[in-house]
Amino acid sequence: MAVAKPIHRLTEAEYLEIERRAEFKSEFLDGEMFAMSGGTRWQSLIANNLGSELRTQLKGRPCIAYTSDLRVKVQAVGLYTYPDLSVVCGEQQFDDTQTDTLLNPTVIVEILSDSSEAYDRGKKFEMYRQIPSLREYLLVSQRRPLIEQFIRQDSGEWLLREVSGMNARLSSPSLNVTIALSEIFSQVEFLPAEIRIESSKKGN
Repeated sequence: MAVAKPIHRLTEAEYLEIERRAEFKSEFLDGEMFAMSGGTRWQSLIANNLGSELRTQLKGRPCIAYTSDLRVKVQAVGLYTYPDLSVVCGEQQFDDTQTDTLLNPTVIVEILSDSSEAYDRGKKFEMYRQIPSLREYLLVSQRRPLIEQFIRQDSGEWLLREVSGMNARLSSPSLNVTIALSEIFSQVEFLPAEIRIESSKKGN
């Protein structure tokens, strides 16, 4: 009877050594690396639009907006990941002297896709909530001008605000900025909704 070989689980140090040499990005959790899929052109455009607006409005202030090239670590669970955008205010804390893994983001932004939406809404948000510095989590749609804004309250609970429509404006209490959705979604051609075919009722 064949015996299954045990899975070799990487240490965080081993992951970082591999990742820093790798051509493609991978998340890391529980000793395993998970290759990250590429995004759509609209995901890239939305991230660039929002990042540009944040950098403009935060200029001269103690907050910095980073793209998905900067890794974020959730220390409580050992997750290493690459948010579409992250913003840190005040003193920046990093995992080591290479300063390529941020520990204390103030705001995290994920742009939803069919492959990642369930994860971004569920398990990933559950892990992100364990970052003590995190004040806001933004989920940005590619299908319509819609942003779901989760705001941490003083009680530790998270308040959901939905901001939708090209005439709407996103206001961030933790960053003290306001951004028009028409800027965030500028030049975006919204992806069509998935087609769902329902089975016909018996007897029809």
